[in-house]
Amino acid sequence: MEMLKQLSLAGLVPVIRVENANDAVPLCAALRDGGLPVAEITFRSDAAAEAIRRVHDALPDVLLGAGTVLAREQVDAALQAGAAYIVSPGLNRNIVRYCQDKGVPVVPGCANASDIEAALEEGLDTVKFFPAEVLGGVKMLKALSAPYGGIRFLPTGGVNENNLNDYLALPQVVACGGSWMVPGDAVAAGDWARVTRLTRSAVALMLGLEVKHVGINTENEAEARRVAGLLSVMLDWPTSETAAAVWVKDGFEVMKAPFKGKMGHVAIGCNNIFRARWHLEKRGFAFDDDSVIMQNGRVKALYMKDEIAGFSFHLAQK
Repeated sequence: MEMLKQLSLAGLVPVIRVENANDAVPLCAALRDGGLPVAEITFRSDAAAEAIRRVHDALPDVLLGAGTVLAREQVDAALQAGAAYIVSPGLNRNIVRYCQDKGVPVVPGCANASDIEAALEEGLDTVKFFPAEVLGGVKMLKALSAPYGGIRFLPTGGVNENNLNDYLALPQVVACGGSWMVPGDAVAAGDWARVTRLTRSAVALMLGLEVKHVGINTENEAEARRVAGLLSVMLDWPTSETAAAVWVKDGFEVMKAPFKGKMGHVAIGCNNIFRARWHLEKRGFAFDDDSVIMQNGRVKALYMKDEIAGFSFHLAQK
């Protein structure tokens, strides 16, 4: 469904507890400014419903979920306030069915194989793995995924900057829930700039953007070999050839004929092309769907529409 697709593209869902509803809008604005226009506001405080309502009204671009939902009354309060989906710490069939009857996505918590089978019986294909690290973390998820290949997980509980990408590397993980980017002392002090910095750092870690190689356009094969030879001598890097280019180690792709970009192209490596595209589009960059390069049935590269300083840029799957 669309909501789960958006969570997957966001990759990381800040799980926040709001004690004072006045903090909700600036806190979620700080998360959005840091690159995460998504938040799960938990019903661990009496301010939860009002916090959701205020964020929904003030920041309509933020995808809002309600977490720690334990009762039907909380489902009603969350939906009336503007929540787009419901998350619970455990699998309560009554809550799941109540949400399904209302047509709202629900992601219940699962801790073992029996929970997953109960979720499957309710027609669910995405569950929260909670508390993730206490239950065995990535190793446990790999073990559970083997017999339940159709289930996707949203690990939460103990996920941090040290293990985030280990979870996201699993194809069965749709996204992760975390709270390290919203430390309690920063919220208490109203230090929204710190929340934005921590969020931006978390997004950068998750995306893993880095320059993989630079493509240089030349007019012909002889010129490509000449340019590659100069770079090889300069850097003491070996060269190799393909039908289209002369490579200088893996840092320069010297094209034997003009290719994309007036000057050439730059490959930006990333951990997940689809997720990187989503985040870069939020930053104002556009992509050319006709430029997709496939390899072994998977997207290998995707070019941006606009050149920068005469160079075409493309995402490259690591």
